[in-house]
Parts: sequence; C-alpha cells; structure tokens
Amino acid sequence: MRNSILIVLLFFSVACHGSTSGQSGTQAPSHQLFDELLKKHVSKDGIVNYKGFIQEKPKLEKYLKLISENAPDRKTWSKDEQLAYWINAYNAFTVKLIVDNYPVKSIQDLHPTLKIPLINTVWHIKFFQIGGKDSNLDEIEHKILRKEFEEPRIHFAINCASFSCPPLLNEAFVASKIDQQLDKVAKDFINDPKRNKITADKLEISQIFSWFKGDFTKKSSLIDFLNRYASVKINSNAKISHMKYDWTLNE
Repeated sequence: MRNSILIVLLFFSVACHGSTSGQSGTQAPSHQLFDELLKKHVSKDGIVNYKGFIQEKPKLEKYLKLISENAPDRKTWSKDEQLAYWINAYNAFTVKLIVDNYPVKSIQDLHPTLKIPLINTVWHIKFFQIGGKDSNLDEIEHKILRKEFEEPRIHFAINCASFSCPPLLNEAFVASKIDQQLDKVAKDFINDPKRNKITADKLEISQIFSWFKGDFTKKSSLIDFLNRYASVKINSNAKISHMKYDWTLNE
C-alpha cells in the first residue's frame, strides 16, 4: 500500500513538472523550420521565391504557429534569444502576408482602403497573434525592436518585401550567432551599389538612413556609423542625398 502511494505521488510530481516545462514562452522555440524555408526559397542576394513558399505553406504555417504560441519571456530568455525571435517573427509574418495575397506587385498594394500614413497602413493590420494577443508588423518594429533593443542594425535585418529594403537573409537569425549575422546584413546592405552609392566625398544612400536617422546617430554621426561597415572610407564632410525607394516586390 505504501509503495503504491509513493508511485502515485511520483507520477503526480513528474506530470506536474512536465506540464510546467511545456508552458508557452518559458523556452525559446527553434527557428529551424524557417531556416529551411529561407535557404530553399531565398537567394543569396535576397530574391524571394514566393511561389516556393506557397508550395510549402503548411510548413510556413507550422513555424508561424510555433512562434505565435511561444511569445518571449523577458525574465528567462536572453536578449539575443528575444532579438532573434522578433526579427524572425517580423520576416516570417511579412512572407505570410505576401503569400496570402499573392500575386501582388507591391506590399503597398495591401494598404487598407482608408490609408492614413503612420496610423492605418498595411503594417498596422492585425493579421496574426503573439501569445494570444492580436499583433501587427508595426508593433514589432517600432514598439519592440526599436524601443526595447536600441540596435540600429535591425533595420538591415527586417525585410518589407520590397526591392529597396535590405535583402532578406537566406537563413534564420539565431541567438548563438546573431551579432555576426547583424554585422553581415549591415555590411551587405551598406556596400550594395543597387541600394547605396558610396564614395569618399559623396553619398547617395537609402531613405532608411533618413527615416530612422535618430537610430543611427545616438552615439555618433551618420557618417561615423556608415564608416563602421562601408568598404570606402567616407570623409566627415561628404555630401549626402537619398535614393528613391523602390517598393516593387522583391521576387
């Protein structure tokens, strides 16, 4: 009788422990599914095969369900785990937005009928959930990534499905190497002549550096920031202008 009671108590303890460890948000989810999709359907220079994503939509949906149900726990997740999660979430749900509305010439074609800049745009549409809460891309970018992390390189990591955006990296961001990944996307974007034309004395750069100038100049000048990654040494008095932004779909 005594042994039976001990066995029951042991089983109850294990069961309780198992249910606790499976709670949403206690452990960062794997980004392997998204990594596999990116490597298969995104070229090294960021050209996206949306038809390929459509063919593997169940796999994309499986990943989206995984991250939707496992929101970051700010108390137990490392900063790098949180950062990788939010970048991947932004990119994966952007892919979903295009996949669900394909074919489309531009993400801007998906604006609400009543478009109000900075208030009611495609980025404000709440078409997914994070941790049971209706969410949108604008919230991830501006209220979480820009506000909580103060990491200017995120602007080269998140992708808005457009040609002038920094190319979508063809692998998922992961905590173990996120600093190297952010350095890579920063260098690749800044030195890409299709998106930034840089010489020592003259800069014709992406409007991203105008829209989010404050993010790049919190610790130094914009030219100082660019010089960390540019292959050309830029003079401090170089003339700066901005390129027209091309919102054509990045396929």
